[in-house]
Amino acid sequence: QTDEWRKLHNMEFHNFYGNAAIIRILKSRRLWWARHVSWMGGGRRAYKILLGKPEGMRPRDRLKIRWEDKIIRDLKEEDHEGDWKTLAQDRVTWCAYVLAAMGLRVP
Repeated sequence: QTDEWRKLHNMEFHNFYGNAAIIRILKSRRLWWARHVSWMGGGRRAYKILLGKPEGMRPRDRLKIRWEDKIIRDLKEEDHEGDWKTLAQDRVTWCAYVLAAMGLRVP
């Protein structure tokens, strides 16, 4: 064992924990957070972070991914196309997407 830090890939997490639910939990928490922040309004720092564009240098093959891009990707995986901010205003529908991201059945 070395004292170096390195990034772990999803499959390494899966093999380490033996449970793929960790990805579903992260997606559902990210969606929950996005709805919460969308209700805050444009003047709050969390809202600016959610919609902001990352600055600075990234490694050559890494894209500058925004939080909003992750939210859109998570919703596309649950078969939603359209504006996520409008969807976030409907609490019942949004909760259904959060449950779907969690891998639970939607009532």
